[in-house]
Amino acid sequence: MKGMVLCAGLGTRLRPLTERWPKPAMPLLGGPLLRYALATLRRAGVSRFGINTHHLPEVMEAVAREEAGALEVSREVGAIQGTGGGIRGLRSFLGDGDFVVLNGDVLFAVDLRPLLEAHRASGAAATLLLLPMPEGETYASVDTDAEGRVWRIAGRGPGRERLAPWHFTGVHVMSPAVFDFMSASGPEDINRDVYVRMMDKGLKLHGHVLRDTRSYWSDLGTPQRYAAAHRDVLSGQVPLDAFGAQGPLAGTTSLRSGEPVGTSRRLDERHPTARLHEDVKVAGPAFFGADCVVEAGVRLGAAVSVGRGATVGRGARLNRVAVLDGAEVPEGAQLTDVLVGPGGLSVSTLP
Repeated sequence: MKGMVLCAGLGTRLRPLTERWPKPAMPLLGGPLLRYALATLRRAGVSRFGINTHHLPEVMEAVAREEAGALEVSREVGAIQGTGGGIRGLRSFLGDGDFVVLNGDVLFAVDLRPLLEAHRASGAAATLLLLPMPEGETYASVDTDAEGRVWRIAGRGPGRERLAPWHFTGVHVMSPAVFDFMSASGPEDINRDVYVRMMDKGLKLHGHVLRDTRSYWSDLGTPQRYAAAHRDVLSGQVPLDAFGAQGPLAGTTSLRSGEPVGTSRRLDERHPTARLHEDVKVAGPAFFGADCVVEAGVRLGAAVSVGRGATVGRGARLNRVAVLDGAEVPEGAQLTDVLVGPGGLSVSTLP
């Protein structure tokens, strides 16, 4: 089966960090966010991958090729094409059978195999993976009847009485029929445009509600949400076994779902190429990525990660800090509740 990860977004709310990385390439505990999406697809049996690019396309493509190997890429030049236009750009790759589409800018720990089974059983032209609407959020809803048929999305579509509103996770399974309802060119949205045309013509869209209470979803769309997801992974709130035995954090203690990635008594289980001075002290949980360096006298509090190739200078004090790949924390720095990026970028994660 084939899969596509949507990677063309601008990531405006995470600037200036997304001026360095497209959001799906943003590091999260030693690897790009895209790594989690690819692990999810692989566990579901997807073996061939495609992406679209727009913002920082060379960076996005290089990261994706490092993670996926063989890859189909649709390069959007000029105007960003939206989710519908992005999928249309890979029609020649995707159009010979059912395929899976994921948003590349979310962290979603989920087993997709029940979704694929539900799609096959429903006979629908497309199936959307849904969750109960998060409390206090205002995401546009996907409205279904009691049998799970979708009749309205973001207020658009034929509608009918007694529909239930759900939160769309950004995961779909599609048949090639979707391409028949796409415009020949130009930006468009798969939910608000393409799916609405399909519903209006009587094609069946199915909503599969995720009942697994152990799943985890976050869009990481702001520094605050990124920091919350970072803490949740470190503290065992994200079911990492959902990503399979070869998941994003393979080779570290993180594969033991429900346990912290690292603590002061388990520093020897960091990435094997991380270099920590013997005088470093860690309250934990913490994560140390490949080839990172933590110098003498460093004191790390709760929820600290040091990414791939990053350096924490002598005597620094960090608490609730993510030092992203390639970043440097100066000697003696005292940091709390920030994301640290390369080139001196530092973004507060306080509300």
